[in-house]
Amino acid sequence: MVALEALESILPFLTGLFTLAMVIYTLRVFTSRNLGDAVLAIDALTVDLIVLMILVALHYRSPYLLIGVIPLAAWILILDLAVARYLEKRWVK
Repeated sequence: MVALEALESILPFLTGLFTLAMVIYTLRVFTSRNLGDAVLAIDALTVDLIVLMILVALHYRSPYLLIGVIPLAAWILILDLAVARYLEKRWVK
């Protein structure tokens, strides 16, 4: 278990690191040449966004800020399922 004071000292570094990763993933989404790469980059981007939302909720010590995490995680699951179904139909033909 990590103490909250120790987490707050590294919180700016973690926020900057995840923000940099999000920028790189966004570039990958727009420069990818196939659908699989783009979806993988969107998955990673969404997971980073979820982590950032959790870090912000920990910083402000408010569990209400975590409300947006569940729909975001559900959205990415639905996107993965839809793309997998699309790719499966494309391969069967």
